[in-house]
Order: sequence, then structure tokens, then C-alpha cells
Amino acid sequence: MDHQTALASLFLPEGRVDPYPAYDVIRAYSPIFQAPDSRWFVTTHALTNRLLREPTLRIADAADYDRFWPDWRRNRGVAAIVLSMLQTNPPDHGRVRRAASATFTARRVADMRDVIAGQAEDLIKSMPASADFMSSFAFPMPIAVICALLGVPESDRPWFRQRAADLTVVLEPISTEEEMRRADVAGRELEAYFVDLIEERRRAPQEDLTSALVAVHDETGGSGLTGEELLANLVLLLVAGFETTTNLLGTGIKLLLERPEQADRLRADPHLAPAFVEEILRYDSPVQLTGRLTTVPLDLGEGLGLPGGADVTMLLGAANRDPARYPDPHRFDPDRPNVQPVSFGGGAHYCLGAPL
Repeated sequence: MDHQTALASLFLPEGRVDPYPAYDVIRAYSPIFQAPDSRWFVTTHALTNRLLREPTLRIADAADYDRFWPDWRRNRGVAAIVLSMLQTNPPDHGRVRRAASATFTARRVADMRDVIAGQAEDLIKSMPASADFMSSFAFPMPIAVICALLGVPESDRPWFRQRAADLTVVLEPISTEEEMRRADVAGRELEAYFVDLIEERRRAPQEDLTSALVAVHDETGGSGLTGEELLANLVLLLVAGFETTTNLLGTGIKLLLERPEQADRLRADPHLAPAFVEEILRYDSPVQLTGRLTTVPLDLGEGLGLPGGADVTMLLGAANRDPARYPDPHRFDPDRPNVQPVSFGGGAHYCLGAPL
């Protein structure tokens, strides 16, 4: 398999099942290269880690979408993501990020530990002896946690599950017309729900993230967080926190079922959990790629570089299994030292929910 065939396979359904052989081929070809469609691809840990933190890079935002998809706002699933902090550049990104960070604090997350543990215990106790882990635990668990953080009543949480699943297709590199239609419907329904929740919290604030973000909006007269941004970022927090964690839980249980000796170690010593989580993130990241645009030419050393205006895709999954950073990278090893996966991104767009 040559590097062009390997690259093309990453954007086909069959190639997404196991992208790691293709990653090996294209990483061996070059740490960075331009594809025939003019996009640039980054394959190594060192370059990915550097470019994620490169301040001159920017993300495709609403103005970019206006150029290549003029009516993107008509799809409310797409609009919810593009108008959120995920697809925003400075200075707006910093302003919105500060508003969310001020409410999405380490203390607030730490205060949720008992709630999260209780939700996990309830789900486990309700599982029959033979159960589908994804539908019984991996799907409802993140939805329960994110909804608790946002202040969504428990009775409404089952309704959120399908809407969140339908909208996450917007975050995928390939999707069908029918999937995009469902994302639009889900976006409209979620927006309508959060409009009502915002008004409820405005009348009667509670100790939840929605109340805190509404307060930032109202106290700054919309200058700290506009109404449109408030709505989009509430949808983002729900969707991004659901899909990634669901997939991480599914991957983790599969890895441990395939390695019963490692599962036994973890049962015997729960303090090993953080190392297991980091290695699962490295071994098979829920997020496999991320994109940036260059604003100026970049000299990356060793004869490598990027021109200004380049569309750059960083292959996070390839970086996490780069043998130059992690010896024997295809081996799952929770004892691996100094594991620092790029799964949460880096720099200004480092995942806000990583501590959660």
C-alpha cells in the first residue's frame, strides 16, 4: 500500500475501523506532506504537538464557511458547532473561552465526583447479568454527567441522547445527506430546548453551568458572551462531551476484555486508573484528527515547512502511535512512562472538558 492509497483509506468507512496500518505507511513516507487535493497532513508526534500550540495557526471559522458553503447556517446542527468556541479564532475565542472557563472550573468538576460515582454505580446496578455495555453504560453515563453539569432535569436526559448522537455527525470528516438532515433537526430541537432552559435559569438561577453562563451574558450585556454564542456553546458542551466519552468508554472496556490480566490488575488496584485512561487515550483516541489553517509561512526545520494559507490536518491517532515518541507503539501498556497523548488537542483549543 503506497502513501496515497493509505491516506485515501482513512476517509472510507472500512479504513476508519482500523486506521493504524495506514498511519504507519504515511508516517514512514513523511512527517508532513501535501496531498493531491492540496491539503497538508502531519503524521508525527513532535510536529503535531508543536503545531497544536503554534499561535499563528487558526481554525476554520464562520467567515471560512461563508466562502465555501454560503448557506451553512440553514443547517442548525452545523451552525451550533461553527458558532461555538470550537470553531472560533482570537479575539472572540479567548473571550468566549474565558467565560466558559470561569464557570467550568476545577472546583466545579471536583464537586461533581460524588455525583458521577453515584451515576456510574446506579447504571452498573441496573445492568442485567448479560448486557450491551454501550447501550447500558457508555451512552447514558456521559449524557447523565453533562446534563447534570448543565442543569438539565433527569427526566429530560433520555430525550437528549438521540439528539446528541444525531448532531455529532457534524464533527465527522465524512457524512451522508440523510445524516446531515438529522443533524439539522437535532440542532433545531436542541436550540429550542436550551432557549427555554436559559429563560428558566434567568428567572431562577441554580448551581449549574447554564446558570453561570447566563450570568456572564447578562452581567456583561452580551459583551462577554453573546446570546448566539451562549446557545451554541451549550449545545457544544452537550455534544462534544457525550460522543468522545462514550467512545472512550467503549474502547476501554474492549481493550480490557481482550487483556484479562490487565483488567485483573485494575480491579485489584483502582489507583492505576489514571495511567490506564492515559494509555487508552494514546492507544485509540476518540478524536483521530483535527484541522488548522496557516496564516504565515512556517519553517519547521530539517527542510520541512508549510506555506501561508495552507489547510493542515493533524492526524492525532498517527501521532499517538509514533514510534519515535512511544517505543513499541502498537502495544497497550498502562505502565508506559511519560504518556502524553495529543487526544485533547493543545494550545488555545485544548479540550475544556479534559478534567471532567
